[in-house]
Amino acid sequence: MTLLTVSSTNHSFTNISKISTKTLVQMNDVWASYDSKNYVLREITLSIDNGVNYAIVGQSGSGKSTLLKLMNGMMKPSKGQVKINYQTPDTHDKKFKPLMAKIGYIPQSLGLIKNLTVIDNVLIGALPRIGKLKSFFKMFPENEIKEAEKILKLVGLEDKFERKAYMLSGGEKRRVAIARALIQKPELLLADEIVSELDHVTAREIMNLVADAQRTFNLTAVMVHHNMQLALEYANRVAVIKEGQKILEIGVEGDRIVDFQTGNMTQKEIIELYNQ
Repeated sequence: MTLLTVSSTNHSFTNISKISTKTLVQMNDVWASYDSKNYVLREITLSIDNGVNYAIVGQSGSGKSTLLKLMNGMMKPSKGQVKINYQTPDTHDKKFKPLMAKIGYIPQSLGLIKNLTVIDNVLIGALPRIGKLKSFFKMFPENEIKEAEKILKLVGLEDKFERKAYMLSGGEKRRVAIARALIQKPELLLADEIVSELDHVTAREIMNLVADAQRTFNLTAVMVHHNMQLALEYANRVAVIKEGQKILEIGVEGDRIVDFQTGNMTQKEIIELYNQ
C-alpha cells in the first residue's frame, strides 16, 4: 500500500530494474566520535547499491556530514565497519588510494580556490592522473584540458572557462564543484548540502544537473539534504538521521513511496517530517 505520494517531476533517471545487486557502500553498526567521548553517530547500518541516488536527510548537527566523511575515508569509525566497494576507506592507507580517485566528494564549503580560474579549479579533480608537480606548474596534458572543457560545457559553463571562482554566483560555483568531481571519473559521488542557501529555482537546476550526470556517467550518488521533499523528489532511497541515529529509510519508485523502514515513528510523524 502506498503511504505517501510525491509530486512527479520525472527526475528519477535510474531504472531500478537495471541496478546491479552489488553493494557499493555498506555500514554495519557504525559509531563515530570526534573526541572519543561524545558520539555524533550511533548504531548506523545501511547499504547502498550501484546506480542508486541515495539521500541522507536531517537537521544541522544530526551527523549527516560525518556519514560522508566516513564513506570517503576522511574519518574512521569509533566502532563498527564501513566498506566502499568491499574496501575499508582510509585516506592514510596506500591500499585505499586507487579507490579514492573513484570517489568524487563535494564538501558543503565546495572547496574551490577563489583566485584560480574555473577551468583550473576543475583540473584539480584530475590531480591523481596529472601528478602534483605538473598541476602546481599548470602543466596540464592537452587531453585533460579538453576533458575539462567538455565537462564544463556539460554543466553549462562553456562561457566561463577563464573566469575566477570568486566572480561566480552561488549556482555557478556549485556547477564548478560538480565538474571538478566529474573529471575524476568517479563511481561514487558524495555531495554535502550542495543546494543549501540556493533559491528554489537554482536548487532544482543543480539537482537536475546531478541527476543528468548520474545517468550520463553511471554514478552512484549519496547526497546530504535538510529538505525532505527535495530528497524524495530526486532519490531512489532516503535515510533520515536524527541526533546521530538512522530513524527512517524510505524507498522511492518514480513518484511513489513504495516502502519504509522505521522503528517507532508513527505515520503522523512521518507525514510531518515529509511536510517540513
